[in-house]
Amino acid sequence: MARIPPSGNARRPPELLLPTQGARTTPCWAGGSPRSALAGVVSTVVDSLPSSQTSAGLRNLVSGVSSVAFIGNQLYGLLAGAGCSHGVPTVPNGVIKVGPGSTWSPLANLSAFQAAHPVANPDLGDFEPDGTWYSMAAYKHALYPMDSNHGELDRVKQDGTISRVVDISAKVGHVVPTAIVRHGVWYIGNLGLFGAKDGTTADEHVYMLTPSNHLRVRASGLEQVLGLAFRGGKMYALEMSTTPGGPTPGTGAIVRVRAGHPAETVVSGLVFPTGMTVGHDGAFYVSEKGFDPGFAFGAGAGRVLRITTH
Repeated sequence: MARIPPSGNARRPPELLLPTQGARTTPCWAGGSPRSALAGVVSTVVDSLPSSQTSAGLRNLVSGVSSVAFIGNQLYGLLAGAGCSHGVPTVPNGVIKVGPGSTWSPLANLSAFQAAHPVANPDLGDFEPDGTWYSMAAYKHALYPMDSNHGELDRVKQDGTISRVVDISAKVGHVVPTAIVRHGVWYIGNLGLFGAKDGTTADEHVYMLTPSNHLRVRASGLEQVLGLAFRGGKMYALEMSTTPGGPTPGTGAIVRVRAGHPAETVVSGLVFPTGMTVGHDGAFYVSEKGFDPGFAFGAGAGRVLRITTH
């Protein structure tokens, strides 16, 4: 989900949200990116984008367009449900450029880039050849997509040229990086692993990527981080669930993150929130029910919440 206020070099239509969605069924060409004005009216910006769904044994998880970003008034999308490993051999995972009249065109082939530039420490037991691209941000006329499966942050120029910013796996292993925000430098949050190997205590992090390209732990004691945002100079993290070992519905939270301090819960009781941004009005905008690990929310159950706090 992306908030669209004019700021920095991202001049965007005001008072608009762009959540993304995949398909609920197996056909590959059913993804889309709807837009939502703050009044709650939803219309489709672009559709017929590639998406895919896992088997029932893997809980029918759906992948499609995972993130959007603007450079100026130009909208870009990040494909996460395409590529051969997702059953879409004719379209790779990558960055797309949205054109007029709900058209789109590929800009950068991230599937090919990953194949040619493998990371140092992929998890071979949980390896997705085309990646699981979750987040993308825009900064200084370039796009920064991040893959949670391989563990990498890359840079895509407006001409489609791709370069590696940092191999996250080489520095901290397979931590499943999912959330990214820039506030002077890049900050990266991680989902972590599910199952017994995750332990019984909250042990995920927010990392700071220094100008010398080192990853330093900015905050610890988090769980399943899927969003990062700044409000009034303070950092907030979105936790999909706060239960170590795996997701539990109704335990999602927004927490304030401070170095050297435990996470401070600001909002609790969210149901599988998967994206967060802060509007010009100071409110949090959160996409909820964006993950459905067998709880059968059903197609169209996802929603965008406006959350105000003191």
